[in-house]
Amino acid sequence: MPKFVGAHVSSSGGVENAPYNAKDIGATAFALFTKNQRQWKAKPLTQKSIDSFKQRVKEVGIPFEQILPHDSYLINLGHPEEEKLQKSREAFIDELQRAHQLGLKLLNFHPGSHLQKISKRDPNYEDLVKEAEYNCLDVIANSMNLAIEATKGSDVVLVIENTAGQGTNLGYRFEHLAYLIDKVKDKSRVGVCIDTCHLFSSGYDIRTKEAYEKTWQEFDKVVGFEYLKGMHINDSKAKFASRVDRHHNLGYGEIGLDAFKFIMNDERMDNIPLVLETIDESLWAKEIELLYSFNPKSRP
Repeated sequence: MPKFVGAHVSSSGGVENAPYNAKDIGATAFALFTKNQRQWKAKPLTQKSIDSFKQRVKEVGIPFEQILPHDSYLINLGHPEEEKLQKSREAFIDELQRAHQLGLKLLNFHPGSHLQKISKRDPNYEDLVKEAEYNCLDVIANSMNLAIEATKGSDVVLVIENTAGQGTNLGYRFEHLAYLIDKVKDKSRVGVCIDTCHLFSSGYDIRTKEAYEKTWQEFDKVVGFEYLKGMHINDSKAKFASRVDRHHNLGYGEIGLDAFKFIMNDERMDNIPLVLETIDESLWAKEIELLYSFNPKSRP
């Protein structure tokens, strides 16, 4: 099966521009925002924009299944304040509806943050953190179930992205992802996206063949490869297990190139979008070529 490799391209000027931006860098997959990711409200997609997007996706020959839209960065499906939680839930449902309108099958999102300030000096610090995290995961799961219920008739999969665990962000352990999947009633509407930078920063090593296999065996045991719907392909500026989220270009960071060679030759990563979010977008075309050079036969 082929590997579908691309990047998170700009949709500035309209979502219909994203497919051409993907084609310009030689992508066979891509990610995009379907609205301004730093604003709560957006104008509804026009029928002209929807039709143009679909026509251009077909024109560039990228399968709709290999497009991984990302929701707004403002959304926190685990927000502890009711008003802000409601705002996040409404915005998330809107994102799902926009993806459906565009004929897309996936919506990538960060699970959420509990935002609680817990003193490390507290003797019960670890217990308090765990309690805050799992209370928040319950809220996120509830948000996901509400969103699925609100978009019945849609087949857009809610794709949970693993995080680096910076601040109070959840999803930095495979157990968090598995917990959310377990709580979601309709399993056909849930999946995960693994970001390699976040994976490494949160304490899962992939730099050697042995470490790589160990990490993915744990993933399969805890989450299951049937739920892997996409990947973000990034090197890391931050050190291993630092819990710091800093992307870098491939081969320039702490992970190094071997991990990406392993991915490109791993049939478990076939037929899902592999999306670059590296920091210098002028290198994306070269990075796509570099990844395919690790396994020339994997090009669709």
